[in-house]
Amino acid sequence: MIFQSEYDVIVVGGGHAGAEATAAAANLGAKTLLVTMNLQSIGQMSCNPAMGGIAKGQIVREIDALGGYSGIITDKTMIQFKMLNLSKGPAMWSPRAQSDRMRFAEEWRLSLERTENVDFFQDMVKSLIVEGGKVCGVRTAMGMEIRSKAVVLTNGTFLNGLIHIGEKQFGGGRMGEGAAFGITEQLVDLGFQAGRMKTGTPPRVDGRSLDFSKMMEQAGDENPSKFSYSNTPKLTKQRSCWITYTNQDVHDMLREGFDRSPMFNGTIKSTGPRYCPSIEDKINRFADKDRHQIFAEPEGWDTVEYYINGFSTSLPDDVQAKALRTIPGFEKAKIFRPGYAIEYDYFPPTQLKHTLETKLIDNLYCAGQINGTTGYEEAASQGLMAGINAALKIQEKDPFILNRNEAYIGVLIDDLITKGTEEPYRMFTSRAEYRILLRQDNADERLTRKGYDIGLASEERLRRMDEKFKNAEKLVNYFEEHSVKPAEINEMIEERDGSPLAQPNKMINVITRPELKLADFTKLNRVANFIEENNINEEELEQTEIQIKYKGYIKKEQQNADKLTRLENLKIPTNIDYSIMGSMSIEARQKLDKIRPATVAQASRISGVSPADISVLLIHMGR
Repeated sequence: MIFQSEYDVIVVGGGHAGAEATAAAANLGAKTLLVTMNLQSIGQMSCNPAMGGIAKGQIVREIDALGGYSGIITDKTMIQFKMLNLSKGPAMWSPRAQSDRMRFAEEWRLSLERTENVDFFQDMVKSLIVEGGKVCGVRTAMGMEIRSKAVVLTNGTFLNGLIHIGEKQFGGGRMGEGAAFGITEQLVDLGFQAGRMKTGTPPRVDGRSLDFSKMMEQAGDENPSKFSYSNTPKLTKQRSCWITYTNQDVHDMLREGFDRSPMFNGTIKSTGPRYCPSIEDKINRFADKDRHQIFAEPEGWDTVEYYINGFSTSLPDDVQAKALRTIPGFEKAKIFRPGYAIEYDYFPPTQLKHTLETKLIDNLYCAGQINGTTGYEEAASQGLMAGINAALKIQEKDPFILNRNEAYIGVLIDDLITKGTEEPYRMFTSRAEYRILLRQDNADERLTRKGYDIGLASEERLRRMDEKFKNAEKLVNYFEEHSVKPAEINEMIEERDGSPLAQPNKMINVITRPELKLADFTKLNRVANFIEENNINEEELEQTEIQIKYKGYIKKEQQNADKLTRLENLKIPTNIDYSIMGSMSIEARQKLDKIRPATVAQASRISGVSPADISVLLIHMGR
């Protein structure tokens, strides 16, 4: 017998979702086995070598605040950091890092090896052991039967994966790795709905063959921040990215290959990501644009390999090469690997509960691209939540669910469970109705206590979070209690075309002026002394300024969120019979019966369920 005993949790797949699920379950005390087809590609960045971005950066910080690993690993392996959208309000600020692809995967592997309760096995899982409506383990391609109390499926793009390069097709989960078979067919036989989706990736090229003098440099932030709220190292040196543009000659060459493009000749029938279109899709959909951005992104500190962001394609390799070498700076480009598209199976996420457990089979959880999402960050957050809930359920503890007003992770999962998705789902700030509350700077305040209470976030993390907000509160109180004289500040105000003070005023009122920043007040000796005496750091200064300048917006948003919470607390009985509610529309009855929302708030977000239908539901419930 190769395996010593039954496991608590088996995680299938070692990508971003699988790695976070493994770490979360194990850190909550569950004996966890990670089964993956290739132990050398745990945490592999299959597409771009970057973490974070618009809304995605918020998700990484939320994972970190809860006690997940993605933020820590990104900090340890990043080669560039940028805070995006700084010209907008703090609700839109989004951290993004370029990563060293090889070191990122290596650090994930080593981090999991250092985690207690984690075992590893390299094999393909071809089916699940299901008994009495409950999953009890997995069967592998080598004929192993491994028993467990729960299983988390994080198969990524591997389920019946099919790679396309022009008219060439071959099975695979990603370039150089085989596809996985068996699970889709079994789950469909068990009553699950399945579908197909598509994603793509650009060519990789030799940086030594590029002419960067014809491109514009994209450097990182002068004072780079980081993702993790823990004591990870700060970035002291960075590598630059480079930007260039396509032109009409490039577009004409690409069009020559459209008749051999699987996207245009009908070979690919599945839906790709709307917000990350291929280069052929861009020049087809946006024919009026005479150029598109192309970014050359280094893959690591030492490698010469570059990722060509903006040139995702499944065109024939000869067309790719010809068009690529027409882009300024790429005239002599040597291609390491052509771009390709990949089709894969997914399961519409309306078949899941908010814990990411399937409705049809007990103790079976799904996370990542198998749920119809795209992106490392979206996958990692689902893996974290699935791992947490799998461990909590077998320990007979309450489930862990985040609401829409608590985290982007809550918005993501609620959107998937309630609305489903027919195209690869990607998170944006616009999807969150309470984004002023869900900022990247306060993810620790929102979530670290929750992570600590379930046993995932450490006491040290909780202490650091408490200290951060206590120090920010001290400074807010100082500004509320002390005044600033016209002579101290008027010169600065007039330089910025503001109205000068006529008399002393409380500092907190003056800081709210749009022409002033908190940094202007730290130049005053008494303020600087107070900051130094209380060991208030840059992060705490930023938090103070946000709390002062956006106090009114935050308060109003919190009031709206509180209203939502009241509806979230209205639980719908699990055995409710929607078919007897004759006053409700047929569409609403059908969708409510299919999705089986847990709360009235969730029911109200289902497409096709009107406010009148919700009124009928409330009356039926006796509200």
